[in-house]
Amino acid sequence: MVITNRKYILLLGGLLFLTCAAVIVSSAMGYMHISVSEIVQVLWANISGQKELLTGMDRAVPFVVMDVRLPRILTATLVGGGLAMSGVVYQGILLNPLADPYTLGVSSGAAFGASVALLVNLMMPGIVSVPFFAFIGAVATLFVVLRLSTFNGHISANTLILSGVIVGAILSAGISFLKYLADEQVSVIIFWLMGSFASRSWGDVGIVAAAVLIGLLISFYYGRDLNIMCLGGRSADSLGVETARTRKILLVTASMVTAVCVAVSGIIGFVGLIVPHLMRFVVGPDNRKLLPVSVFTGAALLLMADTVTRAVLPAEVPIGVLTALIGGPFFCVIFRRRQIRSNNG
Repeated sequence: MVITNRKYILLLGGLLFLTCAAVIVSSAMGYMHISVSEIVQVLWANISGQKELLTGMDRAVPFVVMDVRLPRILTATLVGGGLAMSGVVYQGILLNPLADPYTLGVSSGAAFGASVALLVNLMMPGIVSVPFFAFIGAVATLFVVLRLSTFNGHISANTLILSGVIVGAILSAGISFLKYLADEQVSVIIFWLMGSFASRSWGDVGIVAAAVLIGLLISFYYGRDLNIMCLGGRSADSLGVETARTRKILLVTASMVTAVCVAVSGIIGFVGLIVPHLMRFVVGPDNRKLLPVSVFTGAALLLMADTVTRAVLPAEVPIGVLTALIGGPFFCVIFRRRQIRSNNG
C-alpha cells in the first residue's frame, strides 16, 4: 500500500494525539479517582512552574500524579515505542516479518542477568542493581550472537537467527537452574520475568527516553539504506550501501534499545512483532515512514495494555502475560499466512 504525504502527516498527527490523550486519561485512572481537568492542571503547573495553580487542591493529587502514576505511564509509553522501533529494524535487516526484538536472544540475556541479580539480592538484600545486571546480560548476549554469526566480516541473516535461538536456549536453561537455586523464593524471579512497570521512577523514564531517542535518530538516519537492504545483499552493495557495516550498526542500535527497555520493565513480548507488521499494511514498506508511526503505535498500545492491568482488572496482571495472550494468536496467524504464501510460490 502507498500512502500520500498528506495522509501520512494526518496519520502521524493522529497517533501523536492518541498517545498524549492516552497518557492523560491513564493518569486519571486508578484506585484514587482524579478528574482529567485536575490531571491537566497538575501537568501545566509543573511544566510552567506556576505552583499557585495547585492552591485548594488535595495535596495527595499532585503527589499521586507526578510521583506514582506518571513515571510508570511514561515508562510504559517509551518502552512500547522502543520495542516497536526495534521490531521495524529487525524485520528490515533480517527480511523476516516474524522477527522481533527477542529474535537474537537479547531478552533471554537480560532475563538471565536479572535472575542472577535477584538471586544475589535474596541472599544479600540490596547489594546489586537488577536493571544494571539485566542490561549487562543483554549486551553480552548480543556480542556473543554477533560473534557466532560473523564469518569473514559478514553476517548472515539466517545464521544470526539460528545463533540467537541457540544462545537463547542455553540462557533459558541457565534461568531454570537459577530458579531451582532460589527454592521457596522463586516467585521473585518469576514475577520479574513476566514483566511489570510497577514502582518505576523518573530516573527510569530518563534512561529509556534517552535510549529510544538515540535509537530512533540512528535508525531514521539509516532508513534509506535499510530500504535498499530489503532488496537483497547484492542489490544493496551494487547501489553503494555498505551492507555489513550498516547491518552491524542497526543491529547494535536496536539491541541496545531493547536491552534498556527489558532492563527497566522485564520481559514484554510481541509488541515488536505486532506493531511493525500492522503499520506496514497502513503506510507501506518505506522504513522512513514506518519507524515514526510504529513508535507512536507501540507506545499507545503498551500504555493501554498497562492501564488495563493497573486500573481496570480487579487484580494487577503482569503486563508480559497480557501482551503474550494478545500477541501469541497474532503470531500464529502471521506464521500460517507466510507458510501458505511460500507454498503457493
